[in-house]
Amino acid sequence: MKPIICTVCARGGSKGVPGKNVRKMLDVPLIHHTLLQAKQTGVFSMIVVSSDSDEILTCAAQISGVIPIKRPEEMATDHAGKIPAIRHAMLEAEKILGYQCEISVDLDVTSPLRDPQDICNAIDRLKDGVPNVITAMNCRRSPYFNLIEVGNDGQINVAKQTPSHVLRRQDAPACYDMNASIYIWRREVLVTENKLFLPGTALYVMPEERSWDIDSPMDWDIVELLMRQNQNRKT
Repeated sequence: MKPIICTVCARGGSKGVPGKNVRKMLDVPLIHHTLLQAKQTGVFSMIVVSSDSDEILTCAAQISGVIPIKRPEEMATDHAGKIPAIRHAMLEAEKILGYQCEISVDLDVTSPLRDPQDICNAIDRLKDGVPNVITAMNCRRSPYFNLIEVGNDGQINVAKQTPSHVLRRQDAPACYDMNASIYIWRREVLVTENKLFLPGTALYVMPEERSWDIDSPMDWDIVELLMRQNQNRKT
């Protein structure tokens, strides 16, 4: 198998749920759920965690084989994009490995409900010759049907219009919610591009129950409930 690097990028600052990356979910630090999923795939040459926080890096290093990488401060601000941080983590991992990877996979800490098989399936999408892969779920609200916007004049309309009026949601074009779970690039794409949506970008669709992204205290409670239910099913 050609070299695949896994990056997990986790900033220290979190306004929605303070300290969420190391906060315990079902007695396990949140970041550990993602790192253990990455290890369970068995496909990665190296798993690295990029952070500006020493607390997060120390917590991540508790998982055997995980390499902590200190993120430059300019890549850890509220306004910094994530792609440069992922690229930096991949390049630092390559320095440690001593060779270049072919594929870089980034897993978001705040989407711990993914299954290891989701990671493998998303990587398989690269076999189609695409430059990168993103993950999503079927959207709850269609911008063509029941997602509305209010114009400057106060007029309410559906967010996107079609040439003919859509009477049923099923008749609207397929739309998806990005679930911030898995991002995959071919190396040559990640080192040259600073945008996510490229000609040929592929989509791997995950079910809603594995697509929750923690961005608020309510999200945390929902994900913890779903994770507990998953554990109970396995016991």
